[in-house]
Amino acid sequence: MAGGVNVQGRELLPANVIPRHYHVTLEPDFKKLTFDGTVVIDLDVAEDSKSISLHTLELDIHEAKITSGGHTVSSFPTVSYNEVTQITKLDFDDAVVKGSKAQLEIKFTGQLNDKMAGFYRSTYKNPDGSDGILAVTQMEPTDARRAFPCFDEPSLKAEFTITLIADTHLTCLSNMDIAFETEVHSEQTGSTKKAVTFNKSPRMSTYLVAFVVGELNYIETNAFRVPVRVYAPPGQDIEHGRFSLDLAAKTLAFYEKVFGIEFPLPKMDQIAIPDFAQGAMENWGLVTYRVVDLLLDEKVSGAATKERVAEVVQHELAHQWFGNLVTMDWWDGLWLNEGFATWASWYSCNIFYPEWKVWESYVVDNLQRALALDSLRSSHPIEVPVKRADEINQIFDAISYSKGSCVLRMISTYLGEDTFLEGVRRYLKKHAYGNTQTEDLWASLAEASGENVEDVMRVWTKHVGFPVVTVSEKDDNTIHLKQNRFLRTGDTKPEEDQVLYPVFLGLRSKDGIDESQTLTEREATFKVPSTEFFKLNANHTGLYRTAYSPQRLKKLGEAAKQGLLSVEDRAGMIADAGALATSGYQSTSGVLSLLKGFNSEPEFVVWNEIIARVSSVQSAWIFEDEATRDALDAFLRDLVSPKAHELGWEFSEKDGHILQQFKGMMFGSAGLSGDQAIITAAKDMFKKFMAGDRTAIHPNIRGSVFSMALKYGGKEEYDAVLNFYRTSTNSDERNTALRCLGRAKDPELIKRTLDLLFSGEIKDQDIYMPTSGLRSHPEGIEALFTWMTENWEELIKKLPPALSMLGTMVTILTSSFTKKEQLARVEKFFEGKNTNGFDQSLAQSLDAIRSKISWVERDRADVGAWLKENGYRS
Repeated sequence: MAGGVNVQGRELLPANVIPRHYHVTLEPDFKKLTFDGTVVIDLDVAEDSKSISLHTLELDIHEAKITSGGHTVSSFPTVSYNEVTQITKLDFDDAVVKGSKAQLEIKFTGQLNDKMAGFYRSTYKNPDGSDGILAVTQMEPTDARRAFPCFDEPSLKAEFTITLIADTHLTCLSNMDIAFETEVHSEQTGSTKKAVTFNKSPRMSTYLVAFVVGELNYIETNAFRVPVRVYAPPGQDIEHGRFSLDLAAKTLAFYEKVFGIEFPLPKMDQIAIPDFAQGAMENWGLVTYRVVDLLLDEKVSGAATKERVAEVVQHELAHQWFGNLVTMDWWDGLWLNEGFATWASWYSCNIFYPEWKVWESYVVDNLQRALALDSLRSSHPIEVPVKRADEINQIFDAISYSKGSCVLRMISTYLGEDTFLEGVRRYLKKHAYGNTQTEDLWASLAEASGENVEDVMRVWTKHVGFPVVTVSEKDDNTIHLKQNRFLRTGDTKPEEDQVLYPVFLGLRSKDGIDESQTLTEREATFKVPSTEFFKLNANHTGLYRTAYSPQRLKKLGEAAKQGLLSVEDRAGMIADAGALATSGYQSTSGVLSLLKGFNSEPEFVVWNEIIARVSSVQSAWIFEDEATRDALDAFLRDLVSPKAHELGWEFSEKDGHILQQFKGMMFGSAGLSGDQAIITAAKDMFKKFMAGDRTAIHPNIRGSVFSMALKYGGKEEYDAVLNFYRTSTNSDERNTALRCLGRAKDPELIKRTLDLLFSGEIKDQDIYMPTSGLRSHPEGIEALFTWMTENWEELIKKLPPALSMLGTMVTILTSSFTKKEQLARVEKFFEGKNTNGFDQSLAQSLDAIRSKISWVERDRADVGAWLKENGYRS
């Protein structure tokens, strides 16, 4: 068997040879949907060897030859393959000698697959309606081995020279710029083609190699030191790439200053790919994107979409330094890559667009995403041990991205941003073109700050979870604090509560914020300037929840009204209160009363969190009796409608970025909770829009209007939205239509929505979209699970377990349940099934259901009584 070597629990290749340079030549065949390839790998021989092992996946090897010192060592090595480790082993009789150089040449063919992994095909519609095809790549984490035989581990960096053979009218792109083109005779087609050879790359990891072949248009800017381009296939308006193009040039210049190192490649390309499993991929010098994350038509997209595009572009460009120039040595360090790029995108976005106030939305977005997943028993530490390829995809989750960036936000606030960035610069300079572990960053930050960063940070990255800090008040301006691990299910066992976190108190009082105090013990007493007004975790830069007494929570609600709390404090305090009700630290009625008191709140971000917290009650109570569900709707409507009418739903040029989103959110929330005036306005807009007046619905409320039309309409509205999906050519518009379809509750329409998933009409990358509307009503949630049980075999064929989308779908199809018997049905279905590749997603779904079961059982009567007392039900 061709096995790997087990090193510290990781499956690694044997280290007997080290790759230094690859020359990869590939020729895609668009008719047979295959590709022919040759790779020549220059090796340093580290020990006398009669075998070489490297990664391949779904490649057929036709010839292999090993040479050393100008002599052929073997023309016919014995080839064996291990399917489990995806390793091909070449055995030969004469050894290559330690200290020598060797060359391995392999001829192979592979599949131009439709799995959005390795060297794959992406299809699109040409302007004339005919079908077009692109050959594109997605290597991260472990799919370079699908494109060419390679040593597919991040620490085995090498230089790459790529040659692509294609028809003369096609565009060929790779990480580097073109060195030369020649005419060649193609054995594949018998015709003349061009062979495009790119300049040799710097030392880089295999997962960052990229190449594209197809018909492409581009726009270019020279506003940066090296040329920057945006590419897109025909059928996409290339001018929609203008926003991302200009932003990229400015962002590259900004990062060169911030990181103190010049962008090392001769050009920077960004390309929109019609089939793409993730949001984007940071391939060095050739970043690939989902169409909707790169191309922006401001006429049909709202403010939120624009912010998303900016964030993705700035995230991927941060990786050009952090991840590409300096790379983690193994996948357990993935968080450092993703957490930092996420932090950097917020940091740069805040400097480029201060009026967007992204650090405010960070509290309700990134921070809550991290705390939500990390409050489950089945969460994982930021630095998670990864053994095998199929485990890697599961850690591209809210822990790596969101919690990772929150931990960096916490340390950057604690050290100060300037000191933090000085540490980052030292780290990048010291390890350029190399590989690192998390400790290397802590060492550079410690050097820059003089603080013992590693001891503080180790606790946060090596352990799962985070604490809830319970505040009790003594007399004479003292408070007593106690920390315990926070679990959403509210049933933390002593053995799960061993870790003591260094909690940065961030104590806000009338004198300002005191960042100097840290709770490092289980419990301790602290002085506050005055117990009349204080709040912990100022601006919520810390990763913890705070539990106050009901009296103190009431006082904080009043302090919010008096303007003593920042936007982040108000939103974060509401989020904490909501999460603490879920887990039983506080009563849900107390939270509903707190929210009711926020009806005069002026800020978008705070309303965002208020609505999210009412929604979390609604989704836990979604299988309760109709009277209770109607009463919760009535409460939400009572809360949001006055603000929705005050802001209105007319949009003008004068509305800032945030106001546009604020108007849109309040309009949607009020309408979907039953505000008749808004429903009538929405139906009217919908009618005009579908009759051909495309200006009748502003992009900021398109999703809400479609959702109301479907929720309060029937077959006619459904047909109109489906037809809009079929006829629109804009990805953002089409996504809106898909996401809303499931709002229709009629059993026949539910069936039609589910039938779309495998109809071939929806790209596999978008298969999750029609499911989101279905999760808004009990009938839809039941139908999703039934559909999954009936279509399971087909689902795992379409979305293989080694790719991350299967886990996402399992979460969507199961986690909205709220009852014990529903939990039992999910457990029974997966009993005895192989859950490799999605076991984490499944465990997290089951935990989420358990937390709703215990919450509703605990607070059903409490919520019922509150709704009655406040006049929302009889």
